[in-house]
Amino acid sequence: MKRTKPPFRADHVGSLLRPAALKKAREQRVKGEIDAAALKAVEDCEIERVIGKQEDAGLQSITDGEFRRSWWHLDFLWGLDGVEKHVMDTGVAFAAVTTRNEGVKVTGKVGFSGHPMIEHFKFVAAHTKRTPKITIPAPSAIYGRPMRLPIDQKIYPKLDAFFDDLGQAYKKSVRAFADAGCRYLQLDEVFIAMLCDEKYRAQMKARGDDPEMLGPLYGDLINTAMSDIPSDMTITMHLCRGNYKSTFMGSGGYEAEQEILFNRIKVHGYFMEYDSDRAGGFEPLKLVPKDRQVVLGLVTTKTGRLESKDDLKRRIEEAAKYISLNQLCLSPQCGFASTEEGNTLAEDEQWAKLRMIVEVAKEVWG
Repeated sequence: MKRTKPPFRADHVGSLLRPAALKKAREQRVKGEIDAAALKAVEDCEIERVIGKQEDAGLQSITDGEFRRSWWHLDFLWGLDGVEKHVMDTGVAFAAVTTRNEGVKVTGKVGFSGHPMIEHFKFVAAHTKRTPKITIPAPSAIYGRPMRLPIDQKIYPKLDAFFDDLGQAYKKSVRAFADAGCRYLQLDEVFIAMLCDEKYRAQMKARGDDPEMLGPLYGDLINTAMSDIPSDMTITMHLCRGNYKSTFMGSGGYEAEQEILFNRIKVHGYFMEYDSDRAGGFEPLKLVPKDRQVVLGLVTTKTGRLESKDDLKRRIEEAAKYISLNQLCLSPQCGFASTEEGNTLAEDEQWAKLRMIVEVAKEVWG
């Protein structure tokens, strides 16, 4: 059965490989060779083009590919009141690489008084007849990296007040997207998925946090973020264990956090990474409430190799042993470029994967 509201049978996580013209313009901007207006003109042009490519591939949800961002999370966080750019001593360690050493610090009271990404959303909405989607990091993104978040102790001697303000800033921000016409918003949630990794839990413990408390805390922040939305707005949550230059940060099945994910958090749908055994089995899907969708991330964005349609259909059937087929959809396991560097595959391989997802969804759900 076809779906006319999000998430769609064939969907995608949001970020797309940055085209050469955009990469060049961003480099020129950093060097001061072009101004902000010239960069925006290139972004606008490339986003219009990539909207057309998504439509041609048969996708119903349309994003700007996150072409105006450097990171999946930091650009949004830097736009909140009280949050500033921070150069860390080192980047974050992934399986085979370490990220750039940019981060955030909290230097004032965290709040929301407008954000450039509202305009980014409006641009997409003005250039497609399909469903425009915006992706923003889940609230945990500010706190979940393994190194401690620098917070001004004078502003927040106690963390409770910080988390309260963070929740309210998110609530206002999600409402602002809604007021701008957004009806499909995705929260990218890495750090609840990372709590399924024993090594990561040990890191959080070592820095003085209780991993048992973090899942419920992050879940409640998501509920606060979506507590003032119009009744026709869909909020989904993308779960992933890290995505940077085709490498990952963590491993572990969803069991460790399944109660939080499916009982505590009130999102309308889940984009769940399932492209490798790092994500465990489908058993946790038994707990998904009947009124929610699960978008199976069976197609990897980490390599260009095209999956076989038969394999994908077999995997969908396997998942349908634990949850109704009608509650399932299909997507890539993550974005193709969670940071502007992108994963190690070619643009034509990216589009081949997205077209195939649309084809498989038609064959499975009609």
